[in-house]
Amino acid sequence: MVETLTVNLGARSYRLRFGADLSADVRDEVRKLREAGRKVAALTDRHLVAAQADALAAMLGDVPVLAVEPGEDSKSLAGLGRVLDFLAANGLDRGGMLLVLGGGVIGDLGGFAAASYLRGIDFLQVPTTLLAMVDSSVGGKTGINLKAGKNLVGAFHQPCGVFISTHLLATLPAREFAAGMAEVIKYGLLGDAELFAQLEKTPLTITSPALGAVIRRCCAIKARLVEADEYERAREGGRALLNLGHTFGHAIEQVAGYGSYLHGEAVAVGLCAAARLSQKLGHISAADVARVEAVVAAHALPVRLREPLPLVALTAAMARDKKVRSGLPRFVVLRKLGEAATQDGIAPELAETAFREVGAG
Repeated sequence: MVETLTVNLGARSYRLRFGADLSADVRDEVRKLREAGRKVAALTDRHLVAAQADALAAMLGDVPVLAVEPGEDSKSLAGLGRVLDFLAANGLDRGGMLLVLGGGVIGDLGGFAAASYLRGIDFLQVPTTLLAMVDSSVGGKTGINLKAGKNLVGAFHQPCGVFISTHLLATLPAREFAAGMAEVIKYGLLGDAELFAQLEKTPLTITSPALGAVIRRCCAIKARLVEADEYERAREGGRALLNLGHTFGHAIEQVAGYGSYLHGEAVAVGLCAAARLSQKLGHISAADVARVEAVVAAHALPVRLREPLPLVALTAAMARDKKVRSGLPRFVVLRKLGEAATQDGIAPELAETAFREVGAG
């Protein structure tokens, strides 16, 4: 059975479709586009081509496909250029549609290419990792990395639809599934105490009967935040709450070198650092911090850095983060487990101490 959820953004509204296998639904969408005279192309990565060849064929048929190398290195200026050249080579015009099939890297790269090509064409998201299903495929944030930092170039460009087909997770490596769980845990911490308690009681696995419902639950939280604050302009709270753990996590990714940590692994350490910062601000207790770390560890995620990273480099990376305001990082902190808030003006020493406690050198 296919379930749906609408992201209500006026003329930019779109539906999320949830089901065990939506291959026929994607193929039907391709057929309708072509019958309407619209050119269609697809972007994915080589890992997915190898692992899900039958699923891709069932969804795409003879649609032209560009398969890039997996990993953050493809989410670059050079990677963007390859996608734009591919779209031009296949003659997509302003009525064209790009299908983006993959994880967070492919979604960000493909979405930004769609936002940039001919000043904007339509695209559809078909997320194939847990992280992309619960987070990055929804909300229209697209972008690429620079040497100076993660996602420093990008655009808000909403997809025309999202097909969340859980059968695509069958070939997902265990490490990638765990990375997606960092974002699921984030949703519980920032706005769903019952979800956090559920994860605390019974860790979620790729075979859990509750997996589909949890994915939809996370998407619903994100949809409501995006609807209220699409462009992340709220003075307090709003869409910025989705950055819980990310100010620390993005710094880890940059300093360690993109690919050393999966995005979700860096966010997991970032969640633990954010919990420690929240404790230092007097919002939560040491027992709460221990609960956060226990849930993170129960889902095969790191609670500390694998090896020390220089604190000077980490704090410099945080200073270049997109969320900096008036020269200071803007952190998302926990008021309690299940409730987050944005907070400015935090003394740098507190953030540095939190970073040291998760292994910064």
